[in-house]
Amino acid sequence: MTVTSPKIVSLAEMAARVTDGASLALGGSFLHRGPFAFVRELIRQGRRNLEIVKQSPGYDLDILCRAGCVGKARAGIVAMEGNFGLAPWYRRAVEKGEIVLEEHACMTLTAGLRAAAFGIPFQPVGGVHGSDLAALNQWASVRDPYGSGRDVWVIPAIRPDIAVIHANEASPEGDTRIYGTFNWDRIMTRAARRVFVVAEKLEPLESFRERPELTLVPGFMVEAVAVVPRGAWPGSCWPLYEVDYPAVERYMDTAGSLAEHMAESPETAEAAHA
Repeated sequence: MTVTSPKIVSLAEMAARVTDGASLALGGSFLHRGPFAFVRELIRQGRRNLEIVKQSPGYDLDILCRAGCVGKARAGIVAMEGNFGLAPWYRRAVEKGEIVLEEHACMTLTAGLRAAAFGIPFQPVGGVHGSDLAALNQWASVRDPYGSGRDVWVIPAIRPDIAVIHANEASPEGDTRIYGTFNWDRIMTRAARRVFVVAEKLEPLESFRERPELTLVPGFMVEAVAVVPRGAWPGSCWPLYEVDYPAVERYMDTAGSLAEHMAESPETAEAAHA
């Protein structure tokens, strides 16, 4: 589908709109439907001191740490899933003090994003009692104003500069569809100041008007769309393709270099598997 729209940009132009030190919320979860082509473009353009916000990052945060692009992370579990365990370059960056970590549970980070989305300074959250996270992050608690006598932890609003999500389809006006679970992408796009969408393909605006209930992000919220088929590689984008586990295994091989991985693509990876 060939269209002309001011919102349709190249991946390089989209990444160029991210300044050093920006706060980015990255969609998807672990190895699934993350904006991984966008992340690699940030590395190519030499971004530095980024803040990454994500409940369950993996490859994206790990490769950004490996490339020296991250200054701070606000994250829950950071892993390459059961096949590969924890994210090694992220872990190394934290242990060496190369990045600042604001450690969260998925629910606490979601609460902070919800507060930003709702336009309120904080959001109550359950399940924190007995954890060290509240003390580590100096979160406050408030007494239940309705008389139960209980204290409730409240998470301050988290408003990223930009939310970047990977979607199955987008319209030329920026309307966005995701098939399958959308993880935390909806709340990220409501909390962030700006929204970028990397889409597998464009679909006519008429198809979004015919099925408005499938639209996750309305076009008026989206600043830019880049069309990148297989842009979530080496991760998956259901139902189009699965995780490329051999490519992830090569990435995890400490004998290999970041440059070698950056030179790979879905096409060269398929050739290597053949």
